[in-house]
Amino acid sequence: MPHPVNIKDNDFESRLFRQRTLVVSFLAITAFFGLAIRYGMLQLIDYELYSSLSENNRVHLEAVPPPRGIIFDRNGVILADNQPTFSLTLNRDRSHHFKASLQTLATLLDLSPEDLLRIQDKAAHMHHYEDVPVKLRLTDADIARVSEQRYRLPGVTISVELARHYPLGAMLSHTLGYVSRISEQEQEHLDPEIYDGTQLIGKSGLEKYYENILHGRPGYQHVETNAHGQLIRVLERTAPARGDDLTLFLDIHLQQIAWDALGNRRGAVVAIDPKTGGILAFVSTPGFDPNPFVGGIPYKLYKALRDDPDEPLYNRALQGVYPPGSTIKPFEGLGAVELALIDWKWKISDPGFYHLAGDSHVFHDWKKGGHGIVDLFLAIEQSCDTFFYQVGARYGVDRFHDWMSQFGFGQKTQVDLVNERAGTLPSTAWKRRIFKAPWYPGEMLSVAIGQGYFTVTPLELATAVAMLANGGHRIRPHLLKSISGPFPYDPVNHSTGQIPIRDPNNWLQLHQAMAAVVSGPHGTATGIGRTLKGYTIAGKTGTAQVRGLNGQKYNAAQTPERFRDHAWFIAFAPVENPQIAIAVLVENGQHGGSAAAPIARAMFDYWLLGKLPAPAVTAPIASLAPATSPARRDSHR
Repeated sequence: MPHPVNIKDNDFESRLFRQRTLVVSFLAITAFFGLAIRYGMLQLIDYELYSSLSENNRVHLEAVPPPRGIIFDRNGVILADNQPTFSLTLNRDRSHHFKASLQTLATLLDLSPEDLLRIQDKAAHMHHYEDVPVKLRLTDADIARVSEQRYRLPGVTISVELARHYPLGAMLSHTLGYVSRISEQEQEHLDPEIYDGTQLIGKSGLEKYYENILHGRPGYQHVETNAHGQLIRVLERTAPARGDDLTLFLDIHLQQIAWDALGNRRGAVVAIDPKTGGILAFVSTPGFDPNPFVGGIPYKLYKALRDDPDEPLYNRALQGVYPPGSTIKPFEGLGAVELALIDWKWKISDPGFYHLAGDSHVFHDWKKGGHGIVDLFLAIEQSCDTFFYQVGARYGVDRFHDWMSQFGFGQKTQVDLVNERAGTLPSTAWKRRIFKAPWYPGEMLSVAIGQGYFTVTPLELATAVAMLANGGHRIRPHLLKSISGPFPYDPVNHSTGQIPIRDPNNWLQLHQAMAAVVSGPHGTATGIGRTLKGYTIAGKTGTAQVRGLNGQKYNAAQTPERFRDHAWFIAFAPVENPQIAIAVLVENGQHGGSAAAPIARAMFDYWLLGKLPAPAVTAPIASLAPATSPARRDSHR
């Protein structure tokens, strides 16, 4: 039986086609009107919103960090300046994957895990739209590696910035200090308007003390960028306000003479103008190169500095506390005369030892057999311990404390540096407070020759010497001489009064006794006085024990180097009209006359005669300023 034949229904298909056409047309017209309405809303109603968003995606406001003020020595030699350097930042808003990009940069820039952690911690305390600093001081190789991968690192910006530079390196590390990255703790307390866009802040030394003056104020610029966050052009710019420049009392030639003279030895030298209190040289050895700290010092390098047994990070001139030894004898002798405990004619017969009545302990003089018949003049010239044992017994610790405190002993000098320490000037109240114990008479005899509980810093002792030189005019030591800025410098009053003296002639006699230390027939520093011409020096040597001998005789040859005595020398010159006062400490140098005094002599020769030691100062310094007589270069000396 044949199958039925399907006959095509043209009418039905036509109706179905027309229905589908109407549906599709309706949907198309509806979609068109929907798009038209949405387009109209975007163009008319939401125009300002999306126009602003589009512009912000293309134009960004960036802070421009201010150039830091430059630091000069008194003769215009640059001690700290700014050099252009390349830095890399990463913006989280423009980076598709911040952590992934950071890991890529770590490989390209050889960043350590500690560096990555520090960058992420920094980013966590910043706004998303801010550029996160990744690395300062990029090398050419760093720039080349990042440039090759730039296409897959959106949000990365390489820009030229001014970075702090210390051309003289370690020689001024403990004076200038250094700048480094702003920490999280510092960021919380900084004014965002002043530090916007700034990555560095003063961390130590003058850089920290005068941070507010050196920093300046940031500027701003509108920049146009592409989709990858790369700079196309600067549309508008407000220049930053540069930090003010500082000029110091410091003389870089005098600084280098002291630095070179100390050499590889541990020690400190401080030189002060006794008329103004201006610090002319401030040296602590060993030092360290502050430049790596600016861009973020590698951990291995910092660990090496931290663990170095010579402690290069330790500022001996400002923070080191040492027994002053015999350097205190001129101060002590002057007070004994002023307080009428003795007079200049009072004499003793020195057998080479002394002991208190009723006390079996024997206090020995440094010279076996003693010095014979000695008055105050000879006791200072020859540094007779026995004489000052007896003077100390007459003082008593509290009267001694009250007199010596007038020269600033046991107190901070309030110098314009951070983290200063003070030495210890003992008293009965001090011992009761610290040790909960009474003061014993025998302890005063050790204090009377600058041992026992009595300690000083080199800066503290140099300041006291300056006051001894200027006739008791109290001064506050300071490094800053002037500020170059829009406002005139109004210096702090560095004069703090006068040490009262009954008889001004006592100053003259004391100065002559100290001059005999250098030029007298039995002086303890005659080694520097034999060839002295053109000026006179008043000085005093000192030897300070590092550890007690427990009744044993000191033998340097059998004593480990770090337990040998410290060597001191204090001096001022010329005696008739002092222009410079110096304190020199050589750790474990043993003898002040041979280890410390020659350093002061070289500094005096330069300052008063314009004479540079042989060999002359190194080329980087010699090329910066002429080595002419300082007295002719600067009328303020």
